Amino acid sequence: MPKIDKKQVEHIAKLSRIKLSEEEKEKFSGELSQILDYFETLKKVDTENVSPISQVTGIKNVLREDEEEKIEKKARDKRREKILKNVPKKEGEYIKVKSIQ
Repeated sequence: MPKIDKKQVEHIAKLSRIKLSEEEKEKFSGELSQILDYFETLKKVDTENVSPISQVTGIKNVLREDEEEKIEKKARDKRREKILKNVPKKEGEYIKVKSIQ
């Protein structure tokens, strides 16, 4: 049975960039160990004759395929004006946004 010690919890917390009190480190050490114990139990389950499945709900993708739409220049320009009227910053016909670094 795998046991997660306090040092491993501290390492996980550091990677997750969260601060834990000593009390929380002890608590999570026990809880994470229980989770790993549960996975050990699951490893013992016989799945030899079980076929793999990707989902169990039967829900299917209901989105339609993309379709090209021809828009007259006048209608397109009207849409563009309407959009540009509502943006906080623009430069000519373009929406101005902060750079991503």
